[in-house]
Amino acid sequence: MKRLTAAILAGGKGTRMDIFCQVRPKPALPFAGKYRFIDFNLSNCLHSQIRDTALLVDYKRAQLGDYLRQWQIVNAPKSNITMLEPAHDGTYCGTANAMYQNLDYLKKVAADSVLIMPSDHVYKMDYRKMLAFHEKSKADITVGVVPVPMEEAHRFGTLTLRNDGYVTEYIEKPDAPHSNMVSMGIYIFNKDILIRRLIEDAAQDDSLHDFGYSIIPPMVGNDRVYAYKHDGFWRDVGTIDAYYDTSLEMAGTNPPLNLGGNWPILTTDNDSTAKDLSGSKVRNSIVGAGCVIKGHVENSVLSPGVYVDEQAVVKNSILMANVSVGLHSVVDSCIADEDVNIGKFCYVGFGSDHNGITEHTLLGQNAVISSHTAIARGCKVAPDSNPTESLGRVYIKDYHSESLYEKSKQTRITA
Repeated sequence: MKRLTAAILAGGKGTRMDIFCQVRPKPALPFAGKYRFIDFNLSNCLHSQIRDTALLVDYKRAQLGDYLRQWQIVNAPKSNITMLEPAHDGTYCGTANAMYQNLDYLKKVAADSVLIMPSDHVYKMDYRKMLAFHEKSKADITVGVVPVPMEEAHRFGTLTLRNDGYVTEYIEKPDAPHSNMVSMGIYIFNKDILIRRLIEDAAQDDSLHDFGYSIIPPMVGNDRVYAYKHDGFWRDVGTIDAYYDTSLEMAGTNPPLNLGGNWPILTTDNDSTAKDLSGSKVRNSIVGAGCVIKGHVENSVLSPGVYVDEQAVVKNSILMANVSVGLHSVVDSCIADEDVNIGKFCYVGFGSDHNGITEHTLLGQNAVISSHTAIARGCKVAPDSNPTESLGRVYIKDYHSESLYEKSKQTRITA
């Protein structure tokens, strides 16, 4: 089998994750308690025995660099993991441009094939099996694919295939999909082909410099493009809704992906599992290390260090590290970033679903929700803010309309 090198696209701003990526790069987002998005890529590469792995970093690269160094010390001290930054203190302008700016690295690395992948997906995958298929097919590029419900296919690149996996059509995010077989954003290229196609794309002034829009579609019919069908669990969790839904799936009684087993997802704290559940009621939830739960937690994910006081209720929510929920408060259908402080007798996420769709209340990192405050569903509180400071009224931002508005006094609960 030919040697494979991996490139993880980890430089985007994560705008679809809203306030949670204002303070961190998306690959560093917490998931399922103690994990981060990037843990899935790094673990899959390590278990697949890939010798060289590069992270193409850009937005808030220093934070990701700190995490990567810690991950490598804990899990793979002898591995070759490289961070690749934009040239001349610039930025990446698309996924293909990110690879193009690192052509010198590609040319020097000792590999015949290049594995390229995004950094916001949850899955386990042995990339050696995909490489074996790639070589057997004599492909120039192999695209990892999975089937999705037809009504969701428009969100992805869709492919039409022959029985042997040969790709006859590739359309990125079509309005009317012809197929429900979609790209995972995972590609194996022959290195020489990849370098040529990147150089050609860079010369096109009107190109988006994106693999899905600019590189792969012109290759169909001109190069040997094949699709490898992944038969395991896979989710793109790069949006608020997908992140929320997948997180709560993982907290259920039958989670769709075992994060341990003989192919464990590795993180910087693999062994810590202790938690204090004295006096608590916890159902269908993930509770991280060092949590103190004196109230009730249901259908939720709690990262390490969360505190839930007596008579407090947390349900259908994601609380990141060191969130505090005060006495008699209710947190419902909420995503709270790290170090959020919710006071006593609060109701965060009150209201009902709209047309059967759950609207999530978003609380930014270090936000403070003063005691005796109610915040409705579908609202967000910016990082490092206290929306109840001014004149006893609540200033919050509706993340659907992006309009700033003032909640009336009826949303403020008095003791």
